[in-house]
Amino acid sequence: MFFFLLNLALSALGSICTTVPKAMHNSLWDTRDISCAGCAAQLFLSFFFISAEYFLLTVMCYDRYVSICKPLHYGTLLGSRACAHMAAAAWAIGFLNALMLMANTFSLPFCKGNALGHFFCEIPQILKLSCAKSYLRELRLLAVSACLFSGSFVFIVFSYVQIFRTVLRIPSEQGRHKAFSTCLPHLAVVSLFTTTAVFSHLKPPLIFSPSLDVTLSVLYSVVPPALNPLFYSLRNQELKAAVWKLMTGYFHKH
Repeated sequence: MFFFLLNLALSALGSICTTVPKAMHNSLWDTRDISCAGCAAQLFLSFFFISAEYFLLTVMCYDRYVSICKPLHYGTLLGSRACAHMAAAAWAIGFLNALMLMANTFSLPFCKGNALGHFFCEIPQILKLSCAKSYLRELRLLAVSACLFSGSFVFIVFSYVQIFRTVLRIPSEQGRHKAFSTCLPHLAVVSLFTTTAVFSHLKPPLIFSPSLDVTLSVLYSVVPPALNPLFYSLRNQELKAAVWKLMTGYFHKH
């Protein structure tokens, strides 16, 4: 679990560092400038880290499924080599997905200005500057990604159905509480990430609001990575004890 949390932390850190520093720079210096190459790099990196994060969450769901539903086979199914292969596959799929989306997006002709009404370069906002029929192109661009993400979503739903069926059969109330406390934070992050990302990219064209677009983008690109340490790391008793010791030692000195 801690190996996957390390990978998840790296993807969350990369996701935040791709969008937030540039947005803060533009806000502090009252500018909205970004080069075409910088926009392409930001689009690629943001989708790379966001895609990798989602597929890592899928792998972590499998980790929870095996640990709760097949605990006696955990060492066989999730050895160190298997964990490394699954993490590498999540990063590789995220890389290929981001590369495909970035290459297809910037192959379009742009002739409708050069101002994005957003805090970072995102496909729906970039396609609004295109001369082509951007809405149809957007659907084609996101079709493969939608298949990948929907496949992961179906796997997550199926896994949690099996997990909850197993947990509800645990006779001990303490055992059920421990299992639920392990799964619910992960399920909350996946639900927030999935619902906001899907609605942000696939909402009907009639629902148009710049503030709504920004809010949804923040919810799926910034909020889940920022909440990951709260949901996962702070559940660790040793970490909480170390943080408490550090805080009490600081206030004691001052």
